[in-house]
Amino acid sequence: MDDRDGDDDDAYAKLVRRMNSPRVVIENDVCEHATVIQVDTVYRQGTLLEVVQALADLNLVITKAYMSSDGGWFMNVFHVTDDGGNKIRDEGILNCIEKALETDAYMVKSMGKMLLSKEHTLVELTGTDRPGLLSEVCAVLTDLSCNVVNAEIWAHNARAAAVIHVTDQSTGTAIEDPGQLSLIKELLYNVLKGLGDYRTPTVSISSPGEIHIGRRLHQMMFAARDFERPLSEDDNSVRPSVTVSDCPDRDYTVVIARSIDRPKLLFDTVCTLTDMQYLVFHGTVNTSSDEAYQEYYIRHVDGLPVSSEAERQRVMECIQAAIERRASEGLHLELFTDDHFGLLSDTTRILRENGLCPKRAEISTKNGKAKHNFIVTDVSGNPVEPKTIYLIRQQMGQTVIQVAFWVCNSERMIVKMKIINEKRQICFSNDFFSHSIGSIFYKLFFSQAAPWIVLCCSVTMLMVLSDLNWSTASATTY
Repeated sequence: MDDRDGDDDDAYAKLVRRMNSPRVVIENDVCEHATVIQVDTVYRQGTLLEVVQALADLNLVITKAYMSSDGGWFMNVFHVTDDGGNKIRDEGILNCIEKALETDAYMVKSMGKMLLSKEHTLVELTGTDRPGLLSEVCAVLTDLSCNVVNAEIWAHNARAAAVIHVTDQSTGTAIEDPGQLSLIKELLYNVLKGLGDYRTPTVSISSPGEIHIGRRLHQMMFAARDFERPLSEDDNSVRPSVTVSDCPDRDYTVVIARSIDRPKLLFDTVCTLTDMQYLVFHGTVNTSSDEAYQEYYIRHVDGLPVSSEAERQRVMECIQAAIERRASEGLHLELFTDDHFGLLSDTTRILRENGLCPKRAEISTKNGKAKHNFIVTDVSGNPVEPKTIYLIRQQMGQTVIQVAFWVCNSERMIVKMKIINEKRQICFSNDFFSHSIGSIFYKLFFSQAAPWIVLCCSVTMLMVLSDLNWSTASATTY
């Protein structure tokens, strides 16, 4: 009798969802600068995350958002652009957005981030970050004849997490031998287990199911408690501002976050709130220039607001960590070349030998080509010296290397440099330049100089580049 009642309740819930399937309205005439997407549907736990996840995986930039889910109904309005800041006018993309969002929430499949192939073996790692760790992991996988097909690695607050898809180098398929799987797990654990580290690393090997890599990495970093900052860390960087306060009139807790804007920021925040078992009942997101303002009215899944100072502090720290994980400062290296077995191991070894530490990495291979993205600093977390770039170039040979300097806590992409074979090309963009040929330019470009000073710096830089036989593709000052 009880089982039948449960089945009836489940069938009724499914019927309600079908009768109230998501309604999506996309408008390009409502807002001057963005495409407006409105999503209305029956509310259930996780709906907001799945909608935001679908938008993020379509590489849409959310400039504004209004969220409400009181009364069992989910209503959301998003103002979105492409990554160039333009409205979405391509009919194919608009149809793709509508199709993704109109699918029942529990059926939403992310575009391009869920790896379903059973021909890969999934390796998940968490441990204490240290210089050379990624290189050692890649070397172990190569020595064990594991070919890395795709991978994403995050490092934050002295913790590191990785989601890696590998195949057997000899067969090109998933690794099935229990002995080999056990050996891989044992050796990776030994690499992750640092001397004197009181935290136990984790190594998981399985056949990949339906996973969202970004969300899985958030979960792994949260489980590794990366929101706890090392006691010995002397960090003077500007952190996101997060406040957690009470709203006694409605029994809500109000979370307000202010930070530098960046892609996928809303997804990262909502993902963390969801994983912490909080429900968002109302929310507002607004971006202006490079700053983002997020405001959420939340309760725990048990229906109660934040009830203690310790819980309040934990929410604040976890939101800060969620914002920072994908906002690493450093040199952005993008490598594009023919793929071959051991390429990733060789690349990470070269980075390690030149004193570079990856803070984030995204590895992908397709149709015999490899595209590797790294955000790196030196071993102390400081900016990379320009001469190091040329040393890397010489060691990597005839590889297409694209270098971009990011200062995520103050500016967006500032300098973009391409090295294609022996031809060198440099592109400038945004307000100020960083990492010029000499330390004088480096310091001057980071100062908040007046526009005419920046223009003079630009002219001087162009003269220097001309003397060094560099070709300038574009130079823009504001």
